[in-house]
Amino acid sequence: MFAARRWPVISALGVVQIFTWGSSYYLLAVLASPIEADTDWPMAWVVGAISVALVCAGLASPKVGRAISHFGGRPVLAAGCTLLALGLVVIAAAPNLPVFYAGWCVIGLGMGAGLYDPAFATLGRLYKKDARAAITALTLWGGFASTVCWPLSTWLLDQLGWRGAAASYAAIHLLICLPLIFGLIPKEPRHQPAPDQNVTGSATLLGPERMAFLVMALILVTAGLAVTVISVYLLKLLQAQGLSTEQAVTIGAFLGPAQVAARVMEMAGKGRHHPIWTLIVATASVAMGLVLLALDMGLPGLAVICYGAGNGIFSIARGALPLALFGPERYPALMGRLALPSLLAQAAAPILGVALIASVGAGGALTIVACLAIANLALSLTMWATCRHLLR
Repeated sequence: MFAARRWPVISALGVVQIFTWGSSYYLLAVLASPIEADTDWPMAWVVGAISVALVCAGLASPKVGRAISHFGGRPVLAAGCTLLALGLVVIAAAPNLPVFYAGWCVIGLGMGAGLYDPAFATLGRLYKKDARAAITALTLWGGFASTVCWPLSTWLLDQLGWRGAAASYAAIHLLICLPLIFGLIPKEPRHQPAPDQNVTGSATLLGPERMAFLVMALILVTAGLAVTVISVYLLKLLQAQGLSTEQAVTIGAFLGPAQVAARVMEMAGKGRHHPIWTLIVATASVAMGLVLLALDMGLPGLAVICYGAGNGIFSIARGALPLALFGPERYPALMGRLALPSLLAQAAAPILGVALIASVGAGGALTIVACLAIANLALSLTMWATCRHLLR
């Protein structure tokens, strides 16, 4: 009964994803320096708030997945937008650093209930085994989060200051995102746990499924570490290879178009191949890009394009493969469980990146990250080799 509403649902979720990512994960890219200048809070402490938020998101994720299993995605996504709005209001009014961090803890809970994993789980619950195309389309929307919100944040900053910018995003969540969720995301009947589910609502894994789940979790952790380090330190790593700031920024700008182009190509495939192949191609492309960078072969543009393309379709694989492996009934709860280690890895990655660069230099750090990417490709091949009977 939901098929006729597929594109309105995806479009509504797409707009929500743009502002959810833009007002949380990408917010400090524009506001960190103005916050430091206005408050004299140390920059390391200002940007460290996002790590705290990711920890809170990770800790909340298993309960978020179970809630989507029981109640559907609409109330959970609405709660996520409300928490994001509340957290943004708190940081906008924060008189000191502890209150600022308290606001980011609330934002983190909103991230746990509102970013890709809950949205994927919502689509899985709505469209069951046919959700892959919807997941792919949603990641295409999400790829424009920084494209839309970085200029918007800059404009709001110029007009209203950083506090006004944060408060404006809170208003966007309440006045745009919440109405979209309640108006276009279908209300679902409450789901009673099946007999093969435990009392907490988490889906039980049987036999070989446990190995598949473990390997998938390891893939997400490894990717979370590697991708977050590159996201935070790419410009610094490029400059360490002799590029000017302008050259590094120009090459770094290839990331967004590469991600979107790869997602469009995946969408054009119309799901004719199993998502395990999307995962293998994604991890191979990321590994190729990071190895090219680590070897400093004078091809930074090609390296960034390969990395960006792989990272773009990895987002699709992380949503589509668990659905194919474990089925739609257990999908929301298992996505919540998979999100926990992934988000904790992302939270730790900036600190680990600083430690690596300080101890082994930019080149050594890039080599280690490239090795993580190669390990992730090996894990993807392990998933294919050991779980072929589950890859139906």
